[in-house]
Amino acid sequence: MRLALLGPAEGQPGPLESAVQLMLATEGVDRALYLGIDGALDAVVRKLATDLVGDNPSADAVWSRSARACLRASASQIDEYIVTERARSRLRLFESLPDAETRAVEMLGGSLAVMIYDKERLDEEDLLPARVLAFGKSRTPVVKQVGKRWFLSPGTFPEGGVMLLEDTDNGILLTLLDAGGRTLRRETLATPSTAKVRVSGASG
Repeated sequence: MRLALLGPAEGQPGPLESAVQLMLATEGVDRALYLGIDGALDAVVRKLATDLVGDNPSADAVWSRSARACLRASASQIDEYIVTERARSRLRLFESLPDAETRAVEMLGGSLAVMIYDKERLDEEDLLPARVLAFGKSRTPVVKQVGKRWFLSPGTFPEGGVMLLEDTDNGILLTLLDAGGRTLRRETLATPSTAKVRVSGASG
């Protein structure tokens, strides 16, 4: 599992778009979660999808797009269309927190990770099972261990902005990047193992 956490755009969609393009070019990213609640990621993803396939980039419109693009197309044009649609489909790996109350969860290194915009909204039900608590509301990156838990934030651009978390045999490999892909920090987070059952999604 390789999870990307994207920090809030803070009114700067340019660095966020650069970070999205970076994640699209980074091999093995399974899920990319935007930890802001301003709708900026949705706007960036829609712009990129529109640039690829036109004004209606939704999955529901794929059949009308294919008919328009392929009905009288050559083999090379059909191949080009397929490549473009695959690029659009890859944008689905990006997710946003819809509001300040929503938590997203994931299993990393055999430990439960809970992700939220504001860590002050975490409650006892979040804290008890979690070993990783990631949040977006922080201007600077945070990597801090408190007892058996790690508190993480990718920070905002340009101080940080992108945090990659990857399962390894020794724990969770953390890599902090800026929007241009420059590595700012890398370390392995040791986490006590819990039941290795993958959990994903969000609950309010």
